[in-house]
Amino acid sequence: MNNQYGQQPGAGQYGQQPGAGQYGQQPGASQYGQQPGQFVQGQAPSQYGQQGAGQYGQQPGAGQYGQQPPSQYGVPISQPGNNATQESKPEKKQIKLNLTLKAKDLRNVAGAFKGMSDPYATVTVFSYRSHNPKVIGKTEVVKNTLSPSWIKNFPLDYELGTSMNVVINIFDEVRKGKNITMGSAAIDINKLLGATGNVMAVQMKKGGTIIARLDEPKGTGTLRLKLSGSKLKNVEGGFLGKSDPFFQLMKKRFVTTGYEWDPVYKSNVVMDNLNPVWKEDTIQLSALCEGDLDAPLQLVCFDHERDGNHTPMGQVETTVNDIVRQKNSKGFYLVNTKGKAVGNLIVRIAELNGIEKKKEVSKSVFPSAPPAPVAMVAQSFVVAAPTPTPTPYTPTPYTPVRSQPPPQATFADYMRGGCEMSLCVAIDFTGSNGDPRQPGTLHHTNPNQKNDYEKAIMAIGGVLANYDTDNQFPVWGFGAKYGGQVYHLFQCGPTAEVHGVNGILEAYHQTFQSGLVMSSPTDITQVIGTAGAYAKKGQADARLQGKNKYSILLILTDGAVSDINATIASLTAASDAPLSIVIVGIGNADFSSMQYLDDQGSSTDIVQFVEFNAHRHDPNSLTAATLAEIPDQLVTYFQRGGIPPPPPVQVREEDIQVVPQEEEIDLNFNFDANGNPELTSGGYIPVQTY
Repeated sequence: MNNQYGQQPGAGQYGQQPGAGQYGQQPGASQYGQQPGQFVQGQAPSQYGQQGAGQYGQQPGAGQYGQQPPSQYGVPISQPGNNATQESKPEKKQIKLNLTLKAKDLRNVAGAFKGMSDPYATVTVFSYRSHNPKVIGKTEVVKNTLSPSWIKNFPLDYELGTSMNVVINIFDEVRKGKNITMGSAAIDINKLLGATGNVMAVQMKKGGTIIARLDEPKGTGTLRLKLSGSKLKNVEGGFLGKSDPFFQLMKKRFVTTGYEWDPVYKSNVVMDNLNPVWKEDTIQLSALCEGDLDAPLQLVCFDHERDGNHTPMGQVETTVNDIVRQKNSKGFYLVNTKGKAVGNLIVRIAELNGIEKKKEVSKSVFPSAPPAPVAMVAQSFVVAAPTPTPTPYTPTPYTPVRSQPPPQATFADYMRGGCEMSLCVAIDFTGSNGDPRQPGTLHHTNPNQKNDYEKAIMAIGGVLANYDTDNQFPVWGFGAKYGGQVYHLFQCGPTAEVHGVNGILEAYHQTFQSGLVMSSPTDITQVIGTAGAYAKKGQADARLQGKNKYSILLILTDGAVSDINATIASLTAASDAPLSIVIVGIGNADFSSMQYLDDQGSSTDIVQFVEFNAHRHDPNSLTAATLAEIPDQLVTYFQRGGIPPPPPVQVREEDIQVVPQEEEIDLNFNFDANGNPELTSGGYIPVQTY
């Protein structure tokens, strides 16, 4: 009978040799696996495992640094050191995201006796793919408030593993004079996408907090819309004034208590007019209804007030299809909260464009959640009241546009649903790495300069740590001897898991004080099998809590595997686990067979191989190459198992993660006649270095 990980009876927790430590260290050894009383500092060079092998412990007949003899695996062999220049750039795999902003408790900069500030925000993107910052727009101005919730959202094209920082500058609009800065913040999109509910907050140096949320746009196409009002009821106080109408479109959004109406579009304001004609505009259907043209919308008309406390004038519940259907007809009857008629909204232009037809998705894979029974504020109905007489028109019968089929779940959907990504790290301690006490060898550590193993851990681990809430990672080693026996899986450091990237580095360094003898061969089959068991258990535990968990195994190695067929077999066995495997080749060995694992490893693609030397001067390039395939692999695993993403995690405002802004970011803008910002000076360059 096998245990919970499927290994043989009597084996350790993760499949190591019977009687060994938790991760396979020598039986009877201390917490790091060394022999009692053994300490490696000052020992003779032979203790690093040469034993009749080459200068650095490699197999007889191998090259100086342990590379395999040519053609051993039947795959093309290139010259050592030349592979880095031959590796192609990773394919861009962009994730479409929408950024939404709000702020709270801003500092009032309006000045004495001038009321309250009228804040708006500009959004500037600094990304790895772009050499220059890009201003992607500004929000609307929200009058007379220090806690604005802006309606406008901002589209982002993001690649997992690349650096993308968004700088938000908040200003107080001054009608006759220079706008006044109210604060700024930088948000790392990697951290925001990994935060619970894809929501995080930044405490600004000048006071106040910016709250950012990421959503993924659903659906395609636009609605070209122009509305007018007729005989709206005046809700302006006094006898002489008239209301200043504008309208908002709101969609239902799921929250912890059911549904709420979320503003997604706001029209311009028409002053002193009960028969307003609003400006034509084009609205993205992804923001308006997520591609569902029959999804309920609320159309609400307000009387604009300078203090921001706008007065409702009337409302109606509708859909995109209904709006198009009402074009050139009598329009909608608005009702107030008491159900009384308060005027009409007439649809002058309603035109759908750019809707892509998609293949139907199996209904059993992603069932839609049943709507919660929430009462609507008002329903549309016809009342016996005078209505405007439209221009004689014989309408063409309107055929409602079929809503797009539910889109396939995406990486962002699973992240919004609370999926965590767990990192496991496996490090090569074979003799071909060289004597770590000698400068120039791959494991040599220097307080003033990181080696390539350390650089890869910091770059890749630094990205993936954003997606793991507890930041606890197992660190394993392979290819070393304890007590004369070679172990292909052993624990690095004193604990089964370490905290954060610094914990990974510390466990790596501690391994050299554990009495190991660097040996051979390079065998990663036990590492792969253990990672598969670890990933399955993590997902099983997460499912008990209604969540999902996906694991990434990072293998750092300086050479090709000794038995490629056994390695392929282990990859095939692990291909049914919620696991991606990233192999980073360190040093100048020939890695042709490792690339072969990437290309041919199993029928289900779970492996990505990258040579460190091809990206040694750019950590962004390294993380982009190593993590490029993970989003698709994650989605493929869950879809193959019929596991839909849970509903988006809803985070109460008091539970949102808040990080401090270390320094003020001064960006200067010019605004054109339409109010669009252009960056003129100032800068913020988020530099990621090894």
